[in-house]
Order: sequence, then C-alpha cells, then structure tokens
Amino acid sequence: MQNPFVTTEWLAEHLSDPNVVIVDASWYLPAAGRVGHAEFLAGHIPGAVFFGIDEIADKTIDLPHMLLPPAEFASAVGALGIGDGMTIVIYDEAGLFSAPRVWWEFLVMGAPDIRILEGGGPKWRAEGKKLEAGESRRAPAVFTPRFNPNLVRDFGEVTAALDGKGQIADARPAGRFAGRDPEPRPGARSGHMPGAVSVPAMSLVADGKLKPLNELKPIFAAAGLDLKRPITTTCGSGVTASTLMLALKIAGASDVAVYDGSWAEWGVRPDALVVADV
Repeated sequence: MQNPFVTTEWLAEHLSDPNVVIVDASWYLPAAGRVGHAEFLAGHIPGAVFFGIDEIADKTIDLPHMLLPPAEFASAVGALGIGDGMTIVIYDEAGLFSAPRVWWEFLVMGAPDIRILEGGGPKWRAEGKKLEAGESRRAPAVFTPRFNPNLVRDFGEVTAALDGKGQIADARPAGRFAGRDPEPRPGARSGHMPGAVSVPAMSLVADGKLKPLNELKPIFAAAGLDLKRPITTTCGSGVTASTLMLALKIAGASDVAVYDGSWAEWGVRPDALVVADV
C-alpha cells in the first residue's frame, strides 16, 4: 500500500491547498475525561474540520459509532466540505488513537487519497505550528461513495471466521482480552472469542506514531498471525481495531477487515461464544 502518513512539514506547506482537506478525528474513551469537539473549538490545525465519530454514525443500531450506509456517509462528509478529488489528511490529538478509525471509514467508502498526520496534533503543537480556534467551515462538496464490503465484517462473518476460515486479532488491552479486567460497557462479558489472538493496539504505537516495520512484524509473528491469510481485527467498539488494521496492512497483510460491532456487540450477545484465560 502507499505510505498512508504525511509529515507535519508536508501539511504545513499545504495548508492553503484547496484540494487538501484536514480532518480532526479526535475521540476519547470516557475514562480519559476529554471531549474531542471541545478541544477542537479551543484550538486546531488551521482549516481543519471536525469529524464526530459518535455523530457521523448509524444511530439506528444500538451500538456505538457504527459505520453509516454509504449515501448517508457521503451526505455527512460532503456537508463538511470533503469531496471527490481531495487529499484527506486525518489527525487526532492523542497522536495515533482515533484517526485510524476515520481513515478506515473513508477507505471503506472508496476515497482514493487518505492520509494520516504522523504524530498527530501533539507533534504539530510541540513544533509550535499555527493553530486556530472556533468552528471551521468549508464550502459543501460532493463525495461519491464507492463502498468496499471486503473491508468490513459483521457478526455472522466473524462467527464463520472462528470455524477456521480466518484469523481474529483483538486490539483490546491484554487484561481485557484475557478476562482479568472488566469491560467498560455495562452487560459486556469479559474474555475473548475462541481462537482469537491478542495484539493490543497500544503495543503498535510509540510517541504517537506507528512503530517501524522491523518492530511491527515480530509482534504479529509472536501472535501467530499469517499475513498471507485473511485477518479480521476487533476491539472494544471498532476504533483501535482500525489501528491494528492499519499496522497489518503496512506490514504486508493483503486481506484485512474490521469487525465494526467488535466487543460492544460480541460481548453482550447470548449466542456469541466467549472464553477467558483466567
């Protein structure tokens, strides 16, 4: 795959390029005590628009921030001024946490040129680069979705993968995977899917950046993942599963998809098998 990252230097040189749209995708777990949109209003990269992961989501499903149907996604991002022919540069204020989720959503919808700002907002700020406050508005644009179903997995497809037709890689912290630590969502059981392997997303990131390839590949090898076979990534709600997918694709995996419902769905369904290592 093409290098999905751009540097802060590159972005600084393209701030006034009308064909480059900057997207703040900051999102946090409740325990972080941070609100992405509030921080955006206080200060963001000049010209950036805010992508609300919980707002640009399918509200007809009782699961967090599920992917919208293509036409609705196109309408939502078009209203933000994100359209055909643009280079989409996504960042978050954690460094590399929620930006890959929005990268994955645009990938699923067929956007041809999607990048992530390496080091994200923290690196931009540390370098003393320009910021602006308040809402940022772009002229509405037309985004044409080209939905790729091969990048998304649902409950039935994941269940089939557990029958030996694929590999499941879980990006949640090791304690939650093993069942030692409780799940943050009410009613969700602790543990993991039978046959899944643990690859915590935070083990792939250092200083707000994805670790180099010579460190990523041994992590995947140690987990027993075969990059030549299909892999489905999962996590708590589909956010860090996208970080894991990004790292796998950079490492050379050709067939990777995100289980959008992730543990928010699997952990509460009575027909979903759950095992624990404790």
